[in-house]
Amino acid sequence: MRSAEDKVRSDSDYYVYLPSAIAKRLYFYPLITGYFYYEPGYYLKRNSYEKYLLMLVAKGTCRLVYEGRTRIVRENQVVLIDCEKPHEYGNAGETVLEVAWLHFDGPLAASFYELIREKPGNVITPSNPYPFSHHLERILDVFRSSSPVKEADISRRITAMLSELISIGPEVTGELPRSEIIENAVAFVNEHFREDLSLEEIASHASLSPFYFTRVFTRETGMTPHQYLIATRINAAKYLLQTGTLSIKEIAFTSGFHSESSFCSTFRKREGLTPSAYRERIGATHAQ
Repeated sequence: MRSAEDKVRSDSDYYVYLPSAIAKRLYFYPLITGYFYYEPGYYLKRNSYEKYLLMLVAKGTCRLVYEGRTRIVRENQVVLIDCEKPHEYGNAGETVLEVAWLHFDGPLAASFYELIREKPGNVITPSNPYPFSHHLERILDVFRSSSPVKEADISRRITAMLSELISIGPEVTGELPRSEIIENAVAFVNEHFREDLSLEEIASHASLSPFYFTRVFTRETGMTPHQYLIATRINAAKYLLQTGTLSIKEIAFTSGFHSESSFCSTFRKREGLTPSAYRERIGATHAQ
C-alpha cells in the first residue's frame, strides 16, 4: 500500500499483517512494515501505537524524542523503541530521510527489548549495518511480491536482528564492553572451576574490583560469581555421574569440591537428591 501521509513521499510503501495464532504463541511476527521517504519538515508525535518499532536510517537524519531524551539518529544507525510509550520522530535535516521500519511483537519481544535497552540502548550504531538492511529488505520483499508469508522465516530474521543488537553492547572507554568482560570471566571459571577459585581471583582476571565485578556479573548472568562457580561444578559432576566411570568421592574432588561430604550436601541441596540417588535414577553403573 502507498502512503498518503503528509510530507511522506508517494512512493513510500507499507504493509499490514495479521499473524496466525501459532505465530502469536511461538514466534516474533510483523504487524506493519514499510520503507518511507520523509520530506523535510515531517514530524510525528503520538502517545501510543503498535508494540515495538525497529527502524534503520538508510539516508538522512532523524530526530527521536523518547523517554525524556532527544536524539539525532544518523545514517546506518538503528532505533528500537516500545511504541506503547509516548514517542516522537521526524526528519531533522534539509534532505529526504529514508527509513526501513518494522513494527513487531512476540512472546519474547518484551524480554529482548529490555535487554537491548539496558545494554546498547534505544539508538544503536552497528559496526556493519548490512544484516539489518538485508533482513528488513527480505521481509519487505515478501509483502511487496505478495508471496506466501512463511512466519517461521520472518521470525528467524527478526530474531537475528535483535540478537545482533544484544551482542553490540555499550563501549566503556579504554575497556572491553561489559558483556565481553563477563564472557571472559565465564570462560575463566569454566576452565578453572576444579581449582580453589576465590572471588578476588576471578574479579582480578576481569580487572575489576570484587564489589563491582559481582554487581556486573550478577546483572549479566542472573547469578553471583559464587553461585555460577557452584553451578558449574555441579553440572560437571552430573556429567561424571552419568558416565559411570568414577566413584562418588572421585567425582567430588574432580569437580572441584573440598570433600565428599560437602559435595553430597551441596548436590542434594541443588538437585533434591543425593549423587548416588541421581546416578541410580538415570541408570548409570559406577566403579567400586
